[in-house]
Amino acid sequence: MELFILLIIAIFIILYRNYKGQNVYKYIVEQVQVVYDKFAPYSFKMVREKTKELGQEYTVRQYTVQVILFAGFAAIVSYLYFYNLIVSLVYVILTVAVIPYLAFLRCKRVYSEFLFEQIQVYTTNTIMEFATTQSFVRSLEGVRDSGVLEDPVLSDVNHMIELAYQNGSIDESINFMSEKYPYYIVKNMHQLFLQITKEGAKDTGESLDNMQLDIDMLVESVYRDRIERATFHKSFLRFGVMLYLMVMLVQYMLGRESYIGLLNQWYMQILLHLILIVNSYFLLKGEKYYNENVGAE
Repeated sequence: MELFILLIIAIFIILYRNYKGQNVYKYIVEQVQVVYDKFAPYSFKMVREKTKELGQEYTVRQYTVQVILFAGFAAIVSYLYFYNLIVSLVYVILTVAVIPYLAFLRCKRVYSEFLFEQIQVYTTNTIMEFATTQSFVRSLEGVRDSGVLEDPVLSDVNHMIELAYQNGSIDESINFMSEKYPYYIVKNMHQLFLQITKEGAKDTGESLDNMQLDIDMLVESVYRDRIERATFHKSFLRFGVMLYLMVMLVQYMLGRESYIGLLNQWYMQILLHLILIVNSYFLLKGEKYYNENVGAE
């Protein structure tokens, strides 16, 4: 542990001497941002920008605290497993390297929630407009001009209107939107409007009311699922952390000296590494499940 602390101090002194008169912390943050901008995938940048617009992106301070907590936990757990500073340093680096992936998952969840809310607004308001105008294109124009939509859904609705005027029909517009947003409520609503337009139905009030009721029930189900996911997520993380600390129980039962003696066996080293890797994979899969497909039926 002393070697690890000395290494951190040495790195700080080198940075300070090379960038004297500058804020070393600010320099490190700027360099991390440069690396992120260069290597981050486009999808990450897109969802992160929207997360910033929604005011839900972590601040630099929050990310710094996250790095410190993750690094500290990884150092303590890996040292308790192997009593080896070099192995602990490797696990610390690997753990910190996972943080960008976790940030991507969180931003993706926020973006997915935002999209579902926009789709809810799009379908609900289009049905309301259609009840008045009895025209799908005019309904789209009414929703567009109402100011309730934001990009990217707003841009896609504009494109739908353009396609409808270019082709003289709504078929391509509906196909475009249904493929772009493959939600159950979108496909059903479009199918209903396509049927009404093609067959020229006169009494559409009951069908529209049933569709609106269907949307309301689905939205309620999705928000209930979010609450249940959040509750399960907390329990899941607690369970995952406790699995890491099972080594403390093993050492208590065997005795610290006996446990360190077992570490000299190569198969014990492999077994302990497998335990850490499998448990970490288990936690990452859980995080992926929690953050993905939010709002999907």
